[in-house]
Amino acid sequence: MRLTRRQFVAGGAAALGAAGIYELVDRFATPPERQATRVLPSEQHVLGRPQVIVDNGVEVVVPPLHHEVVTARLNVEPTAAALAEARATLSETLQELDARYEPAPKGLSISLGWGLPYFTRYVPAPAEEHLPVDLRASKTAGKQVRGVIDAIRFPSDPEDLILEDNDVAIFLRSDSVDFIADGSSRLFDEAKGLFSITSIRRGFAGGGFDGSTSLPKQMALAAGIGGAELIPDTAELFLGFTSTQKAGLGPPGIANFETLPGYTNQFPDGYFLGGTAMHLSHLFEDVEAWYLNFDYPERVATTFKPGLDVEDGTQTVPQDGEDADGPKAVEADAARYEAVGHSSGMQPASRLQADVTGNDGILYPKGTAIPQRADFNTLDNPFFWSARPDVDGQSEEPAAGLHFVVFTPTSDDFHRTRLAMDGILPDGTSIPLHPRSRGQGFNSILQTTHRQNFLVPPRRNRSFPLSELL
Repeated sequence: MRLTRRQFVAGGAAALGAAGIYELVDRFATPPERQATRVLPSEQHVLGRPQVIVDNGVEVVVPPLHHEVVTARLNVEPTAAALAEARATLSETLQELDARYEPAPKGLSISLGWGLPYFTRYVPAPAEEHLPVDLRASKTAGKQVRGVIDAIRFPSDPEDLILEDNDVAIFLRSDSVDFIADGSSRLFDEAKGLFSITSIRRGFAGGGFDGSTSLPKQMALAAGIGGAELIPDTAELFLGFTSTQKAGLGPPGIANFETLPGYTNQFPDGYFLGGTAMHLSHLFEDVEAWYLNFDYPERVATTFKPGLDVEDGTQTVPQDGEDADGPKAVEADAARYEAVGHSSGMQPASRLQADVTGNDGILYPKGTAIPQRADFNTLDNPFFWSARPDVDGQSEEPAAGLHFVVFTPTSDDFHRTRLAMDGILPDGTSIPLHPRSRGQGFNSILQTTHRQNFLVPPRRNRSFPLSELL
C-alpha cells in the first residue's frame, strides 16, 4: 500500500496520482452525513458546514476525512505580463473547481497560502504598500512588523529543524479522496506548468464517535506503527484525545486579519480583508512512548492540565471558554505540580483574555479560542513525496506524525501561542521547566521537522495576490 519506488522517483505529478497507504482510508471509514451548501465563504480558510456532534456532553466538530497539502515554487517569470497570464490561468482553474464542488467537508475546499518568497520576488512594491501590518507586534517591537513574518525556531525545536521557503502551499480538504485527486490534478497537471512541486503531504482525521474503531487506530495498525495497538479504539487522533471540541476552535471569522480590533491595519478596506495567516509544520509523534511511559492520569495532565479530575478512559474532555486558564493559573500549576498541560499552557495566548467586540460586530466572550486549527494525522515520513529527499530526510517507511495547519490573525499571534507551549507566556513570564521536559506539555514526545508561515488571501485575491497592481 506504500508509494512505490517508481512513483517516488518519478516526480511530484506522478506522486499526486498515487494513493499509497492512504487508499486504506476509504476502506476503513465511511464519510459521515453532512449538510449540503453551495455558499462559498469569502474566506478561503473557512469550511462549509462541518458536522457537529455531542460526545461525552461536549460539542465536537467532525473534520473532513482527507487532507492534502502541496507546496511548490513558481515557474513564472517575474514580469507583469507573465504574472497576468499566470493569474488568469490559475483563476480559471479555481473557478472551475468552485463550480464543480460545494465546500468541504461534503465537497472540496482549497486554501492557497502564499509564502514571503513570492511577495519578495514577484510583487515587492505592491507588497510594501499592501501587506498587513501587525499593529500589536509593531507596538511591542517599536518598529513595523508585518502580519505575516518568517517562521522561527522555538526553544523546544531540534537543531536540524528546516525553515522552508516555498512560494505557495495549497491545502485541500474533503470527505472524498477522489475530489482531492481531481483538484490536485487540475491545479498541477492542467495549470500549464505554473508550479514545481516541492512536497506532497497527506493525512486523515476521524474519530470513532459512533463506537466503531477509529481511522487513526486502523491506519496505525495497518502501517505497523510502534505502539499502534495501544491507541484507544475510538481515538480521534493517534494520541488518544479528541482535539476538535467546538469551544477549543476559533469561530468562523475570528482568525481573519481584520476581525479583532488592534491586531492589523486591514479594517475596514485592506486588500487582504478576509484573509489570514497560516502556519504549516510537520511533527513526529512518539506514540509508543506516550502510552508506555505516561499512564492515563498523566496523559490527561499533559494534554489538558495537572490536577484535572477525568474519569478513566475518557477521550472527549470539555474545553469551555469560561474554564480557560490565564498566566497566573499556569504559573500556579507549574509551582504545585512541576508541570503544565499542553492546552492550559497555551491558553494565555490562544484564548481571549477579556470580552472583545469584533469589527464584524460579534461579541467574542473572554475565553474564546482564536486559532482555527486544521491539523491532521499522517503516516508521512516526513512527507508523502519530496523534491529533495536527502535534505528533507525522506523515507518510504511510515511514521506516526501530524501535519499541523493553523490559521491565526497574524504570524506573531501564532508565535506567541507556540512560545507559550514552550513555557514563555505573552506577559513575559517564563515557566521554570526545560522546554523539552516531561512536565512541559507534549514536548517530550514530539519532534518538529519543518516550518513555514504563509499568507492566505481572501477568495477574491487568491490567485497571484497583488500582481494586478504591477
